[in-house]
Parts: sequence; C-alpha cells; structure tokens
Amino acid sequence: MTKKLILSTVAALALTTAAQADTLRLLTWGGYAPEDVIEKFEAETGHTVEVTKSNNEEMIAKLRATNGGGFDLAQPSQDRIAGPQAEFGIYKPLDMSQIDTSLFIPSMLEATKGNTTVDGEVYAVPHIWGTSGLVVNTAEAGDVKDYTDLCNDSVAGKVSYRLKRPTLIGFAYAMGLDPFAAYNDEAAYKDIIDQVEAKLVECKPNVKTYWDGGDELKNLLRSGEVVASMAWDTGGWQLNDDNPDITFIAPESGALGWIDTFALPARGRADEAAYAWINFVMQPDIAAMITASAGNFTASKGGDANVDDALKAKYQASFPQEAIDNIKWYPSVPAGLEAMEGAALDRINAAN
Repeated sequence: MTKKLILSTVAALALTTAAQADTLRLLTWGGYAPEDVIEKFEAETGHTVEVTKSNNEEMIAKLRATNGGGFDLAQPSQDRIAGPQAEFGIYKPLDMSQIDTSLFIPSMLEATKGNTTVDGEVYAVPHIWGTSGLVVNTAEAGDVKDYTDLCNDSVAGKVSYRLKRPTLIGFAYAMGLDPFAAYNDEAAYKDIIDQVEAKLVECKPNVKTYWDGGDELKNLLRSGEVVASMAWDTGGWQLNDDNPDITFIAPESGALGWIDTFALPARGRADEAAYAWINFVMQPDIAAMITASAGNFTASKGGDANVDDALKAKYQASFPQEAIDNIKWYPSVPAGLEAMEGAALDRINAAN
C-alpha cells in the first residue's frame, strides 16, 4: 500500500509539472528572442519556447486569420494594437497583477498602457523601443539638423529617405505642424498631409534615391553617394563603427519613437508561460542580452547598465535627456489615415 501511495504521488507530481511546463508560442521580431535567452528561460522555468519571426502587418494578418489563435504571446508595435483590437478582437486584456511592473521604465510603461487601452482594459506593456530620425555624415552635411534640412542646397542630390509614412510625419513636425494632434480630425490631418506633400515634391530634386532596405541605405552612405538621410538610430550607430563621421542625430523637431510591446493573442493557451517570459526578459541582465542581439534598448529599468560600452556611448551621444524628452511617440493610427497617406506618397513618387 505504501509503495502504491508513493508511486501515485510521484505520478501526480509528474502530471502537475507537465501541466505547468507549457510551450510558449512567441510571435516576435528578429533578434528579440536570442537563443542564449531562450536557453536560460527554459532552464529556469521548465517552459519551452517556439519562435515565429514576423512584422506588424504579418502579425495582424496571422492573428486575424485565426481569430487570435495559434500564438501565446505577440509583439506588435504599440500603435498597432488599439485599432486592430477594436476592429478584429484579436487580443485579450492583460492581467497586470501577473506582471512585475517594477522592472519597467515608468514613463514608457504608462505611455504604452495609455496607448493600448481599449474599453478600460490594458492590452500591452512595452518591451523594445527605438526611433527614426537623421543619419548624417557630419563632415559633409553638418548643417542638417532637422528633416526639412534634407532640402538644403548644400546637400542637393545627396539625400535619401523612404516614401513611407514616417517621412510624412517627420517633415510635418519639422514644418511646425503637429500631425499626431490631428489624428482624430480627418480634415485637419488632410491639410497637414497636403502641405507636406507639396514640400516633398519641391524637395524631390535633392533626393539621390528613395531607399527601401537598410542595407541599401548603408551602402549609399558608406560610398558617399548619400551624405544625409532619414533612418533608424541603430543603422546610424552601425555605420559609425565604419566611419566616425557618420552617426544618428535626433532631429531638432523630435525623433519619431516606436515601442514594440507584449500582447496576449485572444485564443492563446499558455498565459502562465507568457507572463513568465515577460517578467524574465525585463530583468536588467536579460534585457542587456536582448539589446546586444536586437541592437535596440528595452523598457527595462536599468537594462542599459550591462550593455556594451561602445553602444551605450553612441546612444548617449545621440540622446541627451532633452532629445529623449522630445521624442514623438507613435499613437494608434485611426482608420482611414493610412489610405490618405498612401495616396499622397503615390503622388509624390509620380511627380516630376
């Protein structure tokens, strides 16, 4: 009888452990879940991790196709949550009691919670953040301090940017306009876009080429064909390794800031593992490992302490406190605005 009781107890414990050791199906970006972090997490928690790499558009498409199923944790940008949630219901509210909020930079946590609240429920917390602004060869284009400076005669024919919405937004701010404040007023937003469209058509002779991929732009800057561009901070820091004259500059009107988040798909089935992953990766020492992999900093409080000294120095040079305070964080995009922007971009591209 005693032997049977012991065997039954062992079997029960094994079943309990198996029930607790879930597989976390993570829908994320490249570099956000490096192998060394996964190995540490699996060893510490007993959970396993399956990673699917994606981007904002694909994340929404995948979750729409399954009504929020197929994954247990997703990492959309903060401006791509409230709208899709209101329209498609692909996420479920977070249980904030399961998250160690003391691990987060308070301002980023509050900003993300505010931007991802739907009907009083919070749907995301921040993970990795970064900005787009200016990448400049300071020896050749030292007068470029803001987006509209890309139209200066001094850099004619040696400028590049993408024909994407960040260019419209950045130029608007540099022109003294406030596009985000006009998000909920379609007529006011159209007026802003019309003004920016006219400016970008006027600026078109300055453009060497409209870049599509990061590698393309890096090659243009390395060769000297382009001396000033709109681009992401990490690209500028990587180029700085090759040429100390090239670096990322936060524009005077403000860098455009994005935050990639943690959100729970509506039909995820491993919430415990999802919350465990969030709390694990937001620890400062783990956050530093992710920064080393992704190249961007995280919303982990103190997460920059163990980051490579060279990367930390570049970050601090590009972002003195006033530049951080001036970041324009992307809010949720109301329905219809992206179609308006797309039409303007098409007209700019077609203009002579």
